[in-house]
Amino acid sequence: MSEANSSAPAIKVEGLWQVFGERASAALREAQAAHDGPAIAENLIGKGLIPAVRDANFEVRAGELFVIMGLSGSGKSTLIRCISRLVEPTAGAVHVDGEDILKASEKRLIDLRRRKLGMVFQHFGLFPHMSVADNVGFPLKMQGAGKKERRKRALEVIELVGLQGREDAYPRELSGGQRQRVGIARSLAVNPDIWFLDEPFSALDPLIRRQLQDEFLNIQATLKKSIVFITHDITEALKLADRIAIMKDGEIVQIGTPEEIVLRPVNDYVAEFSKDVAKGRHACVESVMLKEIPEHMPDDPGLRVGMTLDTALAKCMSLYEPVPVHDRDGKLVGAVQPADLAAALQVDEA
Repeated sequence: MSEANSSAPAIKVEGLWQVFGERASAALREAQAAHDGPAIAENLIGKGLIPAVRDANFEVRAGELFVIMGLSGSGKSTLIRCISRLVEPTAGAVHVDGEDILKASEKRLIDLRRRKLGMVFQHFGLFPHMSVADNVGFPLKMQGAGKKERRKRALEVIELVGLQGREDAYPRELSGGQRQRVGIARSLAVNPDIWFLDEPFSALDPLIRRQLQDEFLNIQATLKKSIVFITHDITEALKLADRIAIMKDGEIVQIGTPEEIVLRPVNDYVAEFSKDVAKGRHACVESVMLKEIPEHMPDDPGLRVGMTLDTALAKCMSLYEPVPVHDRDGKLVGAVQPADLAAALQVDEA
């Protein structure tokens, strides 16, 4: 995960609503004038309207990987389309580096998408008649870059996503995972400051998906983009995110670090997402650390702040000697190192 900058946010969303239906803007204004809180959405629903995003407020820090997740129909994809202005929000503000892009002209919006905002979606829409390099370089062509410059930059990002040697292949000659890498490379060709990704890996097989998640984290460690990433998969969210926003019925119900989401869910809905999560992989040792230091301490196993509970347990168990193991008849058949028991429970995330 990236180290987020604590300075001015890359994205700041304030009071964002997306209401579908006739006279949505007027109906929202009327509802806001007459009601507060959840009653606003209830009033809109009573009029036959659909409040797909309800008063969203959050910030994405510079260099942060911010994940938005929720069940199907929770509003997460609508939200990312609103903040990228692929859908026009009904009300609210979306500041990108201090500029409210909801007030931007069509010309300014085109310029932002060409130079500042990168987008990757589940259906990546490659041009079948173009090679990998030409697909990747296409955004640069839209900027007016020459063929030589486009090719040079395309090869750079193709290597970054692990597709070197495939630059002259066509989409039909690639696997699903490789085509998705081309989509990622294409969005990176213009070196955007902010990256929007809407379930980019959800259509892939589990093994390919995990590999691309690892590649994605490697890319982010190198480039440190400000990212909004949509997923419905809690495992993916916990693996990738600096912070997670959980959505339900168009509303953001909790924002927190992976550890906070797993250990301190605000309600049963959030808790349901993480009920089967191995908490030792995501919670850190400081979450169970005593604030008062005991007078007498045992040997130091090397625990450090930020270390997961799984890793901390394995280090503590390493202080123990091997213990005997017997068969069902009580005969001594071997020994086991306690640290090996603890380590076997860990999942390799390298």
